Amino acid sequence: MESFLPFGVGAWIFISLYIGSLLIVGALAYKERKENTLKDFYLAGSGFGFVVLVLTLYATQYSGNSLFGFTGMTYRIGFSWIMSVQFMIAIVIFYQLIAVRLYRLCEKRAYITPVDYIQDRFQNRMLSLLASIVMILALSNFLLAQLMAMGRALQGLAGANSDLAYHYGVITLALIMVIYGTLGGIRAVAWTDMLQGSVLLCGFLILLFVLHAEFGSLSVATTLIADSGKADMLSKVRPPDAARLREWLSYLLIVGMGGALYPHAIQRIYAARSERVLRLSLSVMAFLPFFTTLVAVVAGIYALAYVGGFEGAASDQVLGRLLRQVQEASLFGYCLVVLLFAAVLSAIMSTADSALLSISSMLSKDIYSGFINPEASEADMTRVGKMCSWSLVVVLVSLAIVLREESSLVKLLDRKFDVLVQLVPAFMLGLRWSGMRADATLLGLFVGLIVSLTLAFGPFTFIEGGKLWGFHPGLYGLLVNLLIVLVGSYLASKRWVQNSRLQ
Repeated sequence: MESFLPFGVGAWIFISLYIGSLLIVGALAYKERKENTLKDFYLAGSGFGFVVLVLTLYATQYSGNSLFGFTGMTYRIGFSWIMSVQFMIAIVIFYQLIAVRLYRLCEKRAYITPVDYIQDRFQNRMLSLLASIVMILALSNFLLAQLMAMGRALQGLAGANSDLAYHYGVITLALIMVIYGTLGGIRAVAWTDMLQGSVLLCGFLILLFVLHAEFGSLSVATTLIADSGKADMLSKVRPPDAARLREWLSYLLIVGMGGALYPHAIQRIYAARSERVLRLSLSVMAFLPFFTTLVAVVAGIYALAYVGGFEGAASDQVLGRLLRQVQEASLFGYCLVVLLFAAVLSAIMSTADSALLSISSMLSKDIYSGFINPEASEADMTRVGKMCSWSLVVVLVSLAIVLREESSLVKLLDRKFDVLVQLVPAFMLGLRWSGMRADATLLGLFVGLIVSLTLAFGPFTFIEGGKLWGFHPGLYGLLVNLLIVLVGSYLASKRWVQNSRLQ
């Protein structure tokens, strides 16, 4: 067992009790359900107060990517990945464009899924269907990244049997997550998010202390990198060049806009108990990147200085390797790593369970009820949503095992935002411009997706990440998308005015 994962009996008892508590919370949330309705299962009935809302938003926003993906990306490109702090703040800024307006509409129209707004605003079933598909695919990508991060959490800490540890991490934690999620719905997810968010915030602060205690100051680590004499290492501590600055701007835009359109985050906007609670929660969220994403960047710099031999997607393991060194150094380090491991599980599961629940809501309400069985009762839709959750987890667990060496976590993040950002016109423009037309929005979304996916997987794949001139493929697609929406809506309005005059 030591060669598999260097935890003793006491550590495993602590971790097992923590994970078991999540299942207990799921059972309690199941008992707390007031009725077998979509609103109760997916929006917790009367909604969340400030403490629950801010912690569930926090736990959802900071995921396995925040720890393993961002640490691995810092390991690959160096200090330039400080851009991640800025784009996480950008998400909160873009929330301000949609959150309050969506909440007010939800209060009046009783929305359940993000696509309910699309259908209510544009009254176009094909647009609603395409928007559902985009959100489901984007979240499935996101959920896949979290499952892979579960595996990487154990893989980095494990010894010789790291592949076996990866499989255990993916399968076991996915099973626990889907059990408590399907038991209590968003109430169970939010209650566990309270626990996970608290552990996560403490875990990030502990991580900063642990790294400093074990390896010394960040300046010493930076000096070691600079004195290595290797050109590729020196580039990671130098100021970013023009190409990296363009990429920096690209991340600010695509993650800022795309992150604000996370379907599970939109459903938390719906689930706020009041507008005041929502505004206050978003205000607090603006400061949290400094306590989370920044710590992941610092961990990546320490890994760059003290952990060698990782390239490509394998660099997502470096945080685990850092923790293994800390664990083996002392009993105090061992205890801290056990606590940090619980925080790692919190970061991953709190995001994965939210994504899974949001996908099931769209599959059951927007797809099943909207196109397959319009006469389905809310109890039927809830049951179908649970069945979809289990089926999806089986598929994604299989993919996570097959693709474990193929994709880095940040690369998966890029592809998710390339498609999700195409919904920006429908939400951020549609909420404010009454003249925006459904046909133009549908055509813009479709063409924007084609442009984005062609650039990402077509002739520009020889460029890193398909980023032509440093910008994400999704931004080029969004530019075309916006142009079609603006021109198409203008021409449609002009024709309407002309026809009115003729009549």
